Amino acid sequence: MKNKNRNNGGIVYSTDPDFVYEQDIVEEIETLPPSQQVLKISLDKKQRAGKKVTLISNFIGTQEDITELSKTLKTKCSVGGSVKDGEILLQGDFREKVAEILSALGYKVKK
Repeated sequence: MKNKNRNNGGIVYSTDPDFVYEQDIVEEIETLPPSQQVLKISLDKKQRAGKKVTLISNFIGTQEDITELSKTLKTKCSVGGSVKDGEILLQGDFREKVAEILSALGYKVKK
């Protein structure tokens, strides 16, 4: 499968010798420093079969940075979780512990 990562918009072949494939380039938002971010921590159990999930939202930054923050929180809380739609999900009610960890990292926290 060569060129599997190439997205040509459905164009396979062109007879135009000057044809250039146009690629949609999406620029990611630059990550703000922790002191300029206000993260919202909430408890959610809707559409989760009654299971509690700590939800951290309002993170402004790249996917790599939110994944790294998620990994740090999951490690320090010794719990599983994931990153979906720019929000960090941690299994269980860890609002207090997450608030302490984020404050220590320099983030402003709103419960």
